[in-house]
Amino acid sequence: MLAYLAMMAPRLIELRRVLKPTGSIYLHCDPTASHYLKMLMDAVFGPGSFRNEIIWHYSGWNKKLMASFESRTDILLFYGKGKPEEQMFNSYAHPWASVDEYVKVRKQKIRTEDDGRQYVLSDAGGGKRVHRYLDEAIATGAYIDNVWDIDKLNNSSKERLGYPTQKPEVLLERIIKASSNEGDVVLDPFCGCGTTIAVAERLNRRWIGIDITYRAVGLIKYRLRDAFGDGIAQTYQTVGEPTTVQDAEELAASDPYQFQAWALGLVEAREAGQKKGADKGIDGRLYFHDEAEGGKTKQVVFSVKSGGTGVAHVRDLRGVVEREGAALGVLITMQEPTRPMRAEAAGAGFYDSPWRTKHPRLQILTVADLLGGKGIDMPQTRDLRTFKKAPKAKRKTEDTQGKLIEE
Repeated sequence: MLAYLAMMAPRLIELRRVLKPTGSIYLHCDPTASHYLKMLMDAVFGPGSFRNEIIWHYSGWNKKLMASFESRTDILLFYGKGKPEEQMFNSYAHPWASVDEYVKVRKQKIRTEDDGRQYVLSDAGGGKRVHRYLDEAIATGAYIDNVWDIDKLNNSSKERLGYPTQKPEVLLERIIKASSNEGDVVLDPFCGCGTTIAVAERLNRRWIGIDITYRAVGLIKYRLRDAFGDGIAQTYQTVGEPTTVQDAEELAASDPYQFQAWALGLVEAREAGQKKGADKGIDGRLYFHDEAEGGKTKQVVFSVKSGGTGVAHVRDLRGVVEREGAALGVLITMQEPTRPMRAEAAGAGFYDSPWRTKHPRLQILTVADLLGGKGIDMPQTRDLRTFKKAPKAKRKTEDTQGKLIEE
């Protein structure tokens, strides 16, 4: 815990520095760390900047435990940078299902004006009572408190992309809508698979996402493309990725595993998932369909080499392709392949697709090839299955009352 707090402290200081006086910060944590982090947040932002400890409650099948109750909550620590009266905040409301639901919750008698308009008497403070018209109340909705009942993503959710810390979009939509307006900037400094970014884009906010892993960066790019179309790539800039062979060499020298993740991302492949040093000759996989609906899923297996390469690496990959029953095998290298390497690859023959097209079963791609736009020679595919596809997004705008309207 001490190491975690030591890591978080300088990052929170920097986040306070870049936050506008009207801005807010939400820090997600589980109950084992929330009390430590609250002390740290008080030290960085000041106790007067505390707004809420939001309880994120989610349902599930509760088991009988021997020493405690089942834990079904996480914590969101909500702080503002400036004074409360200066802070950007839109109180969030759920729509009422019906007039009957509103009246049942309020437990008040419905009264009727001479013109037929219905109302209840509402407490205005100081002993005053005012008319609360039902049509206005229904339009406004029910303002929520600091206990949020939002289910986590289950394995069958259409949103789920397979990233372990992925949050539901409805959670981020509530946060973003409450603490920003259209055109404002939303920053997620630990953006993972990009849920905050995707929701901010859908809600017409500008955004900045930061993550330390190239796996996350690649996943975010594919998520944005799947949700918003190919044109979305022209609207943002990726900073920190290699753009030249020299950049790639520097990455490979400093962190071979991040180089591997970056290189696989260029061909839309995913890391194989085994532990470091135990990959069984497979660094990445890409799944595809080239048959009719219901046909067999095929795979491409990858080996990534950042150092010297030789014919033995091609021979090893050929053995992996045969062992795995893969359609294709691809060797990604930093260096240009030698003539014996090309000859060994050519000796593996071709993959014959159902479309009557032939594709080299073993292929060698250099980093220079990939940066130049060259890709895998593979069949026309019905669907790539490397990453679970993010659903198409419907952009939302807000009317003058802050209500969301789907475009």
